[in-house]
Amino acid sequence: MSFPTYPAYKDSGVEWLGDVPEHWYSARFSRVVMAIKDGTHGTFERVDEGVPLLSAKNVQNGFLDINEGESLISEDDSRSIVSNGFPSAGDLLLTIVGTIGRSCVYTADKPYAFQRSVCFLRFYKRYSSYFFYYFSQSKFFQEQLAGRSKSSAQAGVYMGDVVATSVVFPPDFSEQTQIARFLDHETARIDALIEEQQRLIELLKEKRRGIVLSALSDTSLPLVRIGHAVDVISRPVKQREDESYTPIGLFNRDRGLFHKEPREMQDMGDSDFFWIKSGDLIISGQFAWEGAVAMAGESEEGLVVSHRYPVLRGKHGVANTEYLYAILTTKHGDFLLNESSRGAAGRNRPLNLAALLKEKIRIPSKEIQEQVSNLVQNEAKVLTECRQQISLLQERRSALISAAVTGKIDVRGWQPPASTQAPKLEVVEAN
Repeated sequence: MSFPTYPAYKDSGVEWLGDVPEHWYSARFSRVVMAIKDGTHGTFERVDEGVPLLSAKNVQNGFLDINEGESLISEDDSRSIVSNGFPSAGDLLLTIVGTIGRSCVYTADKPYAFQRSVCFLRFYKRYSSYFFYYFSQSKFFQEQLAGRSKSSAQAGVYMGDVVATSVVFPPDFSEQTQIARFLDHETARIDALIEEQQRLIELLKEKRRGIVLSALSDTSLPLVRIGHAVDVISRPVKQREDESYTPIGLFNRDRGLFHKEPREMQDMGDSDFFWIKSGDLIISGQFAWEGAVAMAGESEEGLVVSHRYPVLRGKHGVANTEYLYAILTTKHGDFLLNESSRGAAGRNRPLNLAALLKEKIRIPSKEIQEQVSNLVQNEAKVLTECRQQISLLQERRSALISAAVTGKIDVRGWQPPASTQAPKLEVVEAN
């Protein structure tokens, strides 16, 4: 899709932003924000027992992810809620500790207790909180916020950092609202396409898990210790000063693996490392109980893992590696990994590999295993294509938002296609 530009532009005064529409304003965020608060500053009042306590993890881009039964204020809890009407409908919520920069417009009809990790911005009535929600998602704003993040163990900014950022905006409230309305429609279309790709991924996984669970429930099959069906692989890396190495990490819940930044020998730390080959089954030694298992593909050939990641392959003539991976990604596999991960507090529960290898599984015929292997291999190809499509759609979404909220495209005359209806944007004006 292509969109027109504005008739005339001027220098924004911000070198890396460039020109903005001639009638737009360029200012500090503090110009449009009437008040800003977070969960630890301002006038406080005691919160009733049982009120949900929300933190940055509950703020997703565009909505609050609220689990009413999670993290409730207890009777002896000293945490409080910002009073004087904060937060209220129309306030912009922005995460400022941890994963900074996620935002949404507050529409809840009752108060919640908030931690310091979230701040609330209230705008003067002539400014649309929905426009500035999208502005907060722009590359222009996100890069400013990241640049102000304090260098510590956990990323974070102060409220003063937020209001000191630069913003650009049209002075007319109706134009701000029109831009938000346009982005509501267009981002909803992109989000729907992303959801379709994610749904396809889940359908492929469910098909694979269904075949494996059917085999596991076949009592006519013999029970075999996992240790008798796999080889524990060890390919030690002899590090050299003139070489770089790319470690991998695993996502939880059967979401695959990722590549870390290449490192020189002096940056590898004290861990022992091992070479990875395509077809390896890799398990996270710390988070196996959360389903952190994955198959290495061709793109992982020659990468490395630390000694905290056991590497397995199926024994020839006994079990295919893909079948073993498929077992560990079922509910039964989840049970086995949990039973073998004990002895530590919190999320870091080390895997006892010896205990896992003593667990028993059912091994089906070679034909069934080959069927599962083909599914896993085909799934990997489709997943790669889906994730590439999702990445492109996310880039498109981000670029569209940035272009609209910085005036690079003119959407004042935009209307939704006749066959669709734009989402109804609730306009809330602060008092």
